[in-house]
Amino acid sequence: MLDKLVQVEDRYEELNRKLADPEVLSKPEMVRELGREHRELERIVEAYRSLKKLHSDIQGNKELVALGEDPELTELAREELSSLEEERVELEERIKILLLPKDPNDAKNVILEIRAGTGGDEASLFAGELFKMYSRYSEKRGWRVELMSSSEGTKGGFKEVVIMIAGDSVYSSLKYESGGHRVQRVPSTESQGRIHTSACTVAVLPEAEEVEVDIKDNEIRVDVYRSSGPGGQSVNTTDSAVRLTHLPTGLIVICQDEKSQHKNRAKAMKVLASRLLDQMRHEEDSKRAAERKSMVKSGDRSEKIRTYNFPQDRITDHRVGLTVHGIPSALSGEIDKILDSVRTHFQTEALKDGGLS
Repeated sequence: MLDKLVQVEDRYEELNRKLADPEVLSKPEMVRELGREHRELERIVEAYRSLKKLHSDIQGNKELVALGEDPELTELAREELSSLEEERVELEERIKILLLPKDPNDAKNVILEIRAGTGGDEASLFAGELFKMYSRYSEKRGWRVELMSSSEGTKGGFKEVVIMIAGDSVYSSLKYESGGHRVQRVPSTESQGRIHTSACTVAVLPEAEEVEVDIKDNEIRVDVYRSSGPGGQSVNTTDSAVRLTHLPTGLIVICQDEKSQHKNRAKAMKVLASRLLDQMRHEEDSKRAAERKSMVKSGDRSEKIRTYNFPQDRITDHRVGLTVHGIPSALSGEIDKILDSVRTHFQTEALKDGGLS
């Protein structure tokens, strides 16, 4: 591990020199690429330098204990040595996680899809709340949110909503949100105060780049029609809505939120490409499932991953055994604690599976 850390620190210093080079600074694309790598290495280098200082402090305390000239000073050094050793172990574990091989999709933007499941109107309302939760969280992070397509519920919320979230390392932060999200509460229409359980599914797909997915024109059927709102009423007077059918897989994407047929088609193509890329990744994961337990640890969307219990103001993530309180705060975008705990859990699991080479 130490050899790897030395290499990382050397590369970090090299990037510092390059990012101060006027010739490099005149090339924005190169600055973006080098800057991204610099940010990725910075946390590792800071942790490594802290570890080196810890090793130095530990060695100094060991020498004091070995000398034993002053009983009081020796005892203080021995007590501090125990604390430093604990800190060293914790820091080394954190560094191992930081050195885990990066998911090639971590830096990408995402297509985030929310669909109402069991529960009728209540599920649609909850889908709307999840949409706001992820949108507000993204805004707090400085990410850009773009509505790709939506189908509104009859009493509010969404039957389905698809958004693109663009920014720095979005997929890395949100990739474990795929799965079944369950809500338990008393609906406003419930006269006898009974708690109902409803569910939504969330899918987080890395944005597909053009070079990753090749979609041929003869593989797509394009249907255009007038967009409609809740209840089926016509919204536009022109055929601006677009439905794409990918013939080889049967995947269907509908976009009707823009007034321009051209814009709806462009958005639909972007969603289709990301869904195809996600399908390809899941097929690859399935082939390796036996050796990597991929389906258990991927946050697969078919799992029930989280429950939002309103009567008890409690959110439970079933994968990691985490329970937090404060549903209103979470739905306003304050979900860092949940996301950090889930990410740490899966990183630790990856270490157990030999993810660190």
